[in-house]
Amino acid sequence: MNKYLQHIAIVTLALSVSTPVFAQTNAPAAPVAVATRENPAIVPVSREGKVVERQTLVIQRAKDNPGPCDVVFIGDSITQGWEGAGKNVWAKFYGNRKCLNFGVGGDRTEHVLWRFEHGQLDGLKPKAAVLMIGTNNSNKNKDGTEQYSELEILEGVQAIVKQIRTRLPDTKLIVLGIFPRYKTFSTQRGKVLQVNQALEKLADNKDIFYIDFGSQLIESDGSITPEMMKDALHPGEKGYQIWAEAIEPKLKELLQ
Repeated sequence: MNKYLQHIAIVTLALSVSTPVFAQTNAPAAPVAVATRENPAIVPVSREGKVVERQTLVIQRAKDNPGPCDVVFIGDSITQGWEGAGKNVWAKFYGNRKCLNFGVGGDRTEHVLWRFEHGQLDGLKPKAAVLMIGTNNSNKNKDGTEQYSELEILEGVQAIVKQIRTRLPDTKLIVLGIFPRYKTFSTQRGKVLQVNQALEKLADNKDIFYIDFGSQLIESDGSITPEMMKDALHPGEKGYQIWAEAIEPKLKELLQ
């Protein structure tokens, strides 16, 4: 073999060794396992810290009032607020009725489920129940990430509704849309609205009813005034008046 052919052979051999085989690059990638978590909004868990006193109080309140009653209110600090900013409205609308307040500040759906497992509804026979829960599940972590997805919040409320219907089969249930929050438009308020759209589907207008009066708590520009909610989250007396008036027609119907 002459020097020219020898050179060609060496170059060809080198290319065949160093050139990658591209025919395999289109091979399908191996499936990647996607980690999933159990929805924390449906796993019953107790509160911790000082708020346990309130948690214990409302459970004891149920034990101290067995048998028939008119209405039980179930929720978080917004429901607990009937004993604060809403006390005058409570006296006006519910003072002559046997109504029980089961609101615990800071509660999320999983905390309400824990209360159910520990006697919150045992022995009660209310004609109606009013549920407003979920706003605390819409909070963000300190780093700005979401604690719960919209679907997880929805499933949490659905689990509570299922428990109420199972434990109190003769009780009519009013599910309230989660209240708007923040001084003006926000992604968190939008998140709550998306959950509310799905919550409305829970109503069968026979045993479960859905009422949403959130639009009455905001101004025409989307803002929330300090008079309505001093911290753009917890209603003042005006807000509780709107709440009571919004559910009163349905309550009268259910209590007859």
